[in-house]
Amino acid sequence: MTIRVLLADDQALLRSAFRVLVDSEPGMEVVGEASDGAEAVRLAREHVPDVVLMDIRMPGTDGLAATRQIGADPALARVRVVILTTFEVDDYVVQALRAGASGFLGKGSEPEELLTAIRVAAAGDALLSPAATKGLIARFLAQGDTGAVPDPARAERLAALTGREREVLVQVAGGHSNDEIAERLAVSPLTVKTHVNRAMAKLGARDRAQLVVIAYESGLVRPRRD
Repeated sequence: MTIRVLLADDQALLRSAFRVLVDSEPGMEVVGEASDGAEAVRLAREHVPDVVLMDIRMPGTDGLAATRQIGADPALARVRVVILTTFEVDDYVVQALRAGASGFLGKGSEPEELLTAIRVAAAGDALLSPAATKGLIARFLAQGDTGAVPDPARAERLAALTGREREVLVQVAGGHSNDEIAERLAVSPLTVKTHVNRAMAKLGARDRAQLVVIAYESGLVRPRRD
């Protein structure tokens, strides 16, 4: 199946470069371009792309507000937003993930990293930037939300999870893939995927990235500062 991509960036030159890259990749196509967040939301509703590459800072309606609107629209539940940012780790990125973004990518990333990010996000398996190492999620959350206390509402929702689902959630928050989690817990990857999907359904998470945010905000996992 062809992965349909929407580009949202206020710099026309960057959009053109992204379009050439994406359109030249087999199995991908650009279905629209937006120069601000409001246009991105409108085009997302019109085309319902698989992935939106969203610049975080744009004039008018910025990428953060646009991500919130896309994330709140039930008709766009299957749309994955990947945030494009000059600095990979900042508070805007943290807020965007809470708003429903599936991941983030630095604008200085290599072309293959961008294409990989699109594939991973479209598959629903994004753990943020393809260049991110295990534990990066914890570090950027710590930097973006220093001193935060666990969210009681998030913590209460964890009560709906089984013991095994909580174990899997901890592993997901650690940046581990399904195969790695399966090896750690001595179960099959399919079993891990089932637990992940059930946890997402119970917690109202759109994808793995939101599961990670919930794990930290609920206090189930503590940010590392190493």
